[in-house]
Amino acid sequence: MFEGPARVVSVTGEGAVILDRPLFYPAGGGQPGDTGELLFEGRAIPVLDARKADKGVALILAGGETPPEAGAAVVQRLDEARRRAHMRMHTALHLLSVVIPLPVTGGQITAEKGRLDFDMPEAPEDKAALEARLNALVEADHPVTDEWITDAELEANPGLVKTMAVKPPMGSGRVRLVRIGSPEATIDLQPCGGTHVRSTGEIGPLRIGKIEKKGRQNRRVSLTFA
Repeated sequence: MFEGPARVVSVTGEGAVILDRPLFYPAGGGQPGDTGELLFEGRAIPVLDARKADKGVALILAGGETPPEAGAAVVQRLDEARRRAHMRMHTALHLLSVVIPLPVTGGQITAEKGRLDFDMPEAPEDKAALEARLNALVEADHPVTDEWITDAELEANPGLVKTMAVKPPMGSGRVRLVRIGSPEATIDLQPCGGTHVRSTGEIGPLRIGKIEKKGRQNRRVSLTFA
């Protein structure tokens, strides 16, 4: 998951590298792009960012580094600690949308914290109770899995989409769903292209931070690792 071989497909005019089997997650959906390095001919070339490209994922190399040529065999190695933190926080935000079952208007993830914006006219009265419910879901160690449905199936089930500002990627014929819990006892099920842990127990204890007013009916809820 965090290290593997690949071959360079192409190098962009700006020097970004496109691989045939990228492990790097490109920035999107509020989640930053992965960082890490490419191992090539005894060199460890730092990868500073990963971004979506027309033909895959563009890896942004450190300035001054000469990229491997098209066809070169490389080993890609992610910054594992950073990626794991993104996985934990992304899954935690799914759980936050469970304990606050309101439409989501935005979100952002970093390795240290995350936040969701909700269509929420009034702030919750008991933040401690929300935090307790959130950590109970973490401690229950629910499985986290993914599955695929067709575009048509998603259109027939609009209730699966929690985000108001970001629409699920459609057009390829199928959409990825992330499920927390079993099919018989689902905690959460929604379209998502981000990275996640395999069970909620991997998230660890969480703390709900500030709940800020960001508009007439918009509240921002921050989340950190405890």
